[in-house]
Amino acid sequence: MNRGILTAWVVVGVLAAPALAPLASAHPLERQEYRRAERHYYDRDHRDYHVWNNREDRAYRRYLEERHERYREFGRLRAQRQVEYWRWRHIHPEFDIEIRP
Repeated sequence: MNRGILTAWVVVGVLAAPALAPLASAHPLERQEYRRAERHYYDRDHRDYHVWNNREDRAYRRYLEERHERYREFGRLRAQRQVEYWRWRHIHPEFDIEIRP
């Protein structure tokens, strides 16, 4: 193997290691939580995407509470129910503010 190519691979490995270390050391459930936090939903009416994270989950639970409905996982709702939620969500932007404990 050419010495220059080998050197390039070593440099790539050294640069990539810090970025990959947290994923390698994270507990499998933590990685699963990370993936769950990265779901994206498209809002047709407003033509935008929403990242489903803890903040969005709090807003969704508030939405259900206002309607006196039991919790159902958002991804399992019928499309029309999701559209209703996004309509509510766009008129309640206060949930976009990060609340620190």
